[in-house]
Amino acid sequence: MSSRFHKLLLAAALAVAGAGGAAEQRLLRVCADPDNLPYSNAAGAGFENRIAELIAQDLHATLEYDWWPQRRGFVRRTLGAGMCDVLIGVPADFERVSTTRPYYRSAYVFVTRAGEAVPDFAGAAIRQRRIGVQLIGNDMAATPAGHVLTRAGATANVSGFTIFGEGPAARRMVDAVGTGRIDAALMWGPQAGYFAARAPAPLRVTVARPPAGTPEPFEFAVAVGVKRGNAALLAELDEVLARRRREIDAILAAWNVPRTDTGEAP
Repeated sequence: MSSRFHKLLLAAALAVAGAGGAAEQRLLRVCADPDNLPYSNAAGAGFENRIAELIAQDLHATLEYDWWPQRRGFVRRTLGAGMCDVLIGVPADFERVSTTRPYYRSAYVFVTRAGEAVPDFAGAAIRQRRIGVQLIGNDMAATPAGHVLTRAGATANVSGFTIFGEGPAARRMVDAVGTGRIDAALMWGPQAGYFAARAPAPLRVTVARPPAGTPEPFEFAVAVGVKRGNAALLAELDEVLARRRREIDAILAAWNVPRTDTGEAP
């Protein structure tokens, strides 16, 4: 057998081995919203983008996104349909997926102008304050915090901010506080911290404390979600979150996420 033939066989074997190695390259497929700061966007500028990058790096995997707007049916149409393996930020007790241990906990907050009084659910003064609330979903339902505000009798001066409009509702709410159109915004902490830190006017972010006995939750622990039954990936992710705890904390701090598990506020 000629030397040339041996070389051809070796080249073919190396080519096959190379193709096999490429095929075995691990992918971490993440479903995310392409325009949902501070969580994620297509440019990778959200804190969940950065956490996804950190997880992929730790797992020696290539990060791949499947983009889908975070509207009703998001989980069913993404993770449930097999489009991806992971959702970076889900409630830790979300029954439709299997979740890791939480990697942070946050709460609803009030955003006010610096130096102004923070609304108090228990006081009568809250009925005179102009307060903005988020309206979520296509049916424009109120958040848990919005329901508590209603029970406090503050409905006359409440403004609802829907998901539809020019830019994110959270940014519009913060802008309305900064310009004086409303006195305060009652909103989810990570969104409030991010946009308030970037507002031209100095703003204050304060964790909202509901009245005693309030049935609606004001605080939520957040975890990474995988498809139900994927115990192997879930265990891997728990290990990654534990190993990279300090780096994840630094990412959350850089995005001004108010936390109730550490006491950190923007």
